[in-house]
Amino acid sequence: EAIVEATSIYPVVADVDTSFARCGFTSACEEAMNRQINIEYNVSYIYHSMYAYFSRDNVALEGFAKHFEKESLEERAHAQQLMDYQNLRGGKVILQQLLPPQSEFDHPEKGCALYALELALSLEKLNLDKLRELYVVADDANDAALCDFLEGDMLAPQIASIREVAEMVATLKRMGPPGDGMAAWHFDQTLRA
Repeated sequence: EAIVEATSIYPVVADVDTSFARCGFTSACEEAMNRQINIEYNVSYIYHSMYAYFSRDNVALEGFAKHFEKESLEERAHAQQLMDYQNLRGGKVILQQLLPPQSEFDHPEKGCALYALELALSLEKLNLDKLRELYVVADDANDAALCDFLEGDMLAPQIASIREVAEMVATLKRMGPPGDGMAAWHFDQTLRA
């Protein structure tokens, strides 16, 4: 009786183009996961552009360069984590074209360091909003496994990232007036450690 029930509810598909592992993973969840994967890659790309900017010889803020390189790799790791989960659940990863990021981060009033950190803070908050949108899709689909994955592996670290960047912005603002090159240089020294 259990065999009949199992095979009637979950027949094994003959088509090898369809995942054999897929079970209770809706197309809405799959599409939302793909959107989030692409958001993570785009944020990584922006951070990588910041890394390149701060590494230039005429900017020469090695601490900021290292920080944004680390952030770029972290966002890429998040994309990989989401891709692995998508594959685990029998979904299909569909990558989109990356948007070209800006390559200049100097700002006439704020300077490059504060401008880049404020941009990073906005990106981290946007990423949290998008993760919460993904969570709503998973919750609406009654996908407890996806909700658990998001709660356990994605949301808490994202909140911690927001706090980390917020503290960096606050510290740099306290070190001197916006656009003060000496404050940016001193803050850069703390990031080199």
